[in-house]
Amino acid sequence: METQGMLIYILGGLKLTALLYIATGVLALPLGLLLSLGGVSKSVFVRRGIALYTWIFRGSPLLLQLFFVYYGLPVMGITLTPFTAASLTFILNYSAYTCEILRGCIQSIPKGQYEASRVLGMNYFKTMRHVILPQALRMSLPALSNEAVNLVKDTALISSIGMAEILRNSKEIVARDFTIMPFILCGLIYLAVSSIIIIIFKRAEEKYEIIY
Repeated sequence: METQGMLIYILGGLKLTALLYIATGVLALPLGLLLSLGGVSKSVFVRRGIALYTWIFRGSPLLLQLFFVYYGLPVMGITLTPFTAASLTFILNYSAYTCEILRGCIQSIPKGQYEASRVLGMNYFKTMRHVILPQALRMSLPALSNEAVNLVKDTALISSIGMAEILRNSKEIVARDFTIMPFILCGLIYLAVSSIIIIIFKRAEEKYEIIY
């Protein structure tokens, strides 16, 4: 197969990769934000529950989690399509990392800002919405950028459950034609997508930079 034909076939899996990436990004961020707020709440029960959640998903391999959802849940009578299983796994996993990133940023905000907000007559929810969270989100951009790039690479794991993303398509050509060119093309695609994401986050960091 010619290089152009290889590239077209490999890119055929990019749509699936993009769909999984978007689904994870759109849902993991708000879920992680919600969990981070629970992680700094006054309720010990809520904090411990969220700590357990993040411990499980950050402490075990993403591939194992994917196998558990796709192959393990059917044993309990819950069968999911490959894309649904992958989306659910990635959302739960990345929301745990996002939670810890945002929780750390929230807790790094000086206590004086909470006190100043109370003096101005703002309750807890208004303080979080208008004072704390905007700063925490800006502070979290570098760490979230790393997770966004990691997500691009982690989407390759879905080939393990038979989903035809770009890595699986590359492996099929390698096995058939005995050439490493598909892997080179696949690597270049990952590098290109990752570079675009890095540039987007870099510009966001420059735009929303916090000046102390």
